[in-house]
Amino acid sequence: GGDAAGGAGAAGAAGGDAAAAGTGSADAGSVDGAPTEAPASAAAIPGPVLLSDVATITQGPASSTSYSRMDGHEAVAISITKTPDANTVEVSHAVRDAVDDLADVLESRGLHADIAFDQAPFIEESVRGLTTEGLLGLGFAVLVILAFLVSIRSTLVSAISIPLSLLVAFIAMRATGETLNMLTLGALTMAVGRVVDDSIVVIENIKRHLSYGEEKREAILGAVKEVGGAIAASTVCMVAVFAPIMFVGGMVGELFRPFGLTTTIALLASLAVALTIVPVLAYWFVPSPVSVDAADQAHQRAEAEAKERRGLWQRAYLPTLRGALAHPVITLVIAVVLLGGTAAMVPRLETNFLGGMGQDTLTVTETFEPGTSLEAQDRDAREVEAALGGLDEVGSVQTTVGSGGGDMALVSGSEPTATFSITLADGANSDDAEARVRDAVSGLGGPRSTGISVGGMEAMMGSMSAIDLVVTGSDVTDVNTAARAVEERVAGVPGAVEVATDLGVDTPAIQVTVDRLAAAALGMSETQVEGTVAGLMRPTTIGTLDTADGRVDVQLSMGASVDSLEGLRALPLGAGPAGVLTLDDVASVEEVMVPAALTRVDGRRSATVSVTPESQDLGALSGRLEAAVDELDLPAGVTVEVGGATAMQNEAFSDMGLALVLAIAIVFIVMVATFGSLLQPFVLLISIPFAATGALAALLVSGTPLGVPALIGALMLVGIVVSNAIVLIDLINQYRRRGRALDEAIVEGARKRLRPIVMTAVATVLALTPMALGITGEGAFISKPLAIVVIGGLVASTLLTLIVVPVLYRFEARAHDRREARREARLDARRAERMAARIGAGAGGGETQPEAPAPSA
Repeated sequence: GGDAAGGAGAAGAAGGDAAAAGTGSADAGSVDGAPTEAPASAAAIPGPVLLSDVATITQGPASSTSYSRMDGHEAVAISITKTPDANTVEVSHAVRDAVDDLADVLESRGLHADIAFDQAPFIEESVRGLTTEGLLGLGFAVLVILAFLVSIRSTLVSAISIPLSLLVAFIAMRATGETLNMLTLGALTMAVGRVVDDSIVVIENIKRHLSYGEEKREAILGAVKEVGGAIAASTVCMVAVFAPIMFVGGMVGELFRPFGLTTTIALLASLAVALTIVPVLAYWFVPSPVSVDAADQAHQRAEAEAKERRGLWQRAYLPTLRGALAHPVITLVIAVVLLGGTAAMVPRLETNFLGGMGQDTLTVTETFEPGTSLEAQDRDAREVEAALGGLDEVGSVQTTVGSGGGDMALVSGSEPTATFSITLADGANSDDAEARVRDAVSGLGGPRSTGISVGGMEAMMGSMSAIDLVVTGSDVTDVNTAARAVEERVAGVPGAVEVATDLGVDTPAIQVTVDRLAAAALGMSETQVEGTVAGLMRPTTIGTLDTADGRVDVQLSMGASVDSLEGLRALPLGAGPAGVLTLDDVASVEEVMVPAALTRVDGRRSATVSVTPESQDLGALSGRLEAAVDELDLPAGVTVEVGGATAMQNEAFSDMGLALVLAIAIVFIVMVATFGSLLQPFVLLISIPFAATGALAALLVSGTPLGVPALIGALMLVGIVVSNAIVLIDLINQYRRRGRALDEAIVEGARKRLRPIVMTAVATVLALTPMALGITGEGAFISKPLAIVVIGGLVASTLLTLIVVPVLYRFEARAHDRREARREARLDARRAERMAARIGAGAGGGETQPEAPAPSA
């Protein structure tokens, strides 16, 4: 009987949905815990032995291992996970259709199906919001072109680049398998303001050449040739800044790689449209003044340029530019002061990782002391559930109490929890709702509750919102002591709204230590003892029974349940030489306290103290937490490192900083190839720090933290700023190659590039304004900071590019001219020396040589 029971117990048990209790052994053992005598022989048994002769058989529901409710009603929760290649929105719609098809069947049985959490509505709202913002931006960009060009035909010709470029991007996305999500749609929305830039430069230059009285075909070809190289180089620079993102690892790379790819495709398409389709459409549809003879073109050109100078923009710009060129030192001093102000703004910036995602869901988690009964957990959970249901901001609450794992859940060592998945009411602000929920659950929880935490859905994606203080050491006692000290110290740090540790509470446990020698002397192994105790302590599933109502698990329960330490020691293991063997005969049984959980980092004991920030400024809170931890006197060998959102933020900032440096290096190489010079690209790169002035100022004024989306905007800003400077410097170089004086080339080049530079800047700024304002409020966690950075940086860099870059170019050009003059002087001196040497050699040979002309000064 002992061996049979041991074998059954060793098989293990994991619980079931229905239970059948009772049985004993055929030879010796117990029925419901009562010893029975073995029959003398098989002949003494009158007939077959039935199971009911030796066991009590009952049928009933299995013990509950968890509870689930939806808005206070009993529920069964079903979680559906899509495959990696499936579309979230399509899966959501299919599931909803299936639920609708089952509605009549469910209602006939008194049931109802609700959807507690669904990502699709948030994605769809974000897509609709970004689409709306993109269309508004497109409209603003078209109005800007119309206001500057004062021509509906020219406006339509240049605006055609927007839908064509986006169409090419959609086709490429389809081919590469990219989906239309918040990131790719945000990239397309951002691209609306930039894809029209090349077309603006081309159509503006075409109109200017037509106004000079040139023949239409020649005017278009000349205009495109004049700006083609510049816009190609500027677009390549814009595309190049996204190349480093391909090498950024971690979550940042996974998130923004599709963003960079989509933007790159749209920009390259816009360049192709500007150089091919726009000139053709301009030839067909853009009207031109009557062409004049070559003899009269100079007169008409002079009149057209005079008219340009009388324009409002040039009347305001040219005196400023000439003043800056006349006082270059003062101009550069002002620029340096502005850069100093930029550096002074950096410490005042708030920093975070990704920021709040703005989703309409929250998660509340209540933890309990280990060993808390499911009924006690449920009582506390109902109190929290009622408080949440009474909030106007809460639309629905789905409650899950317990792990659903039965006895096996105790093996994991984790604390028991109750989870409340909240869907906010329509129109509720996620930040305000989170604060209201936090206030509502504050102070709730029974005597066995160890804490209630509140977080958004981003908190479920790898500690994206919490700051973790990881305490590590070699000794578990020292680690626990240090973790408790850190938890107590940081709880009072300003900005820490919630502080929790994963240590939990030590759990009481019964430790059974088998005496191997004693067990062996009695004919039992350690494994047999373990299996026998397990079989006697809890039911074992031994099979299934097919009934009219379905398949039911059959569980074997051997003996009455044990409810005391003495009862466990007296647990019978089988018959021995001296009678019935008990557990106390072969093992020591004692009660001990064990940790609720043990964790290690790189083989060392660790504990984590998680801090939920009150505001979006992760950087400031991290600094205060580190300062607070430094004040503690920790045990020897124990260290505390900052992890969680702060670690991810630091890694992301490091990766993005490297990407920014690589982007600048790639842009520099492109400009060296464009200008054939090493110094002129440095002049253009000077405009990048001035862009930072406007970007940081925009972040401070709007109260937007510096996070990964803002850094992506800074990356884009590198390409945008350099693009404007390339268009300006390229024309100045063309004029200088045609023989114009330096100052005249600078003034004329800047004057003629003023309108396209301002047009592209204003078009981009207005196209991004709906995103920066967050008009729809959807998907703003990525698009809004990005748009704010680009707008601020573009405004500042455009103003400074039109003033500071020409001044710096003048310095570089004069230095270049001086170097060239010295080089020519040295060459002239060498030529003179060689000629004098030849004359001297001829005179020594007796030949008469013509008198050599004196070298020119």
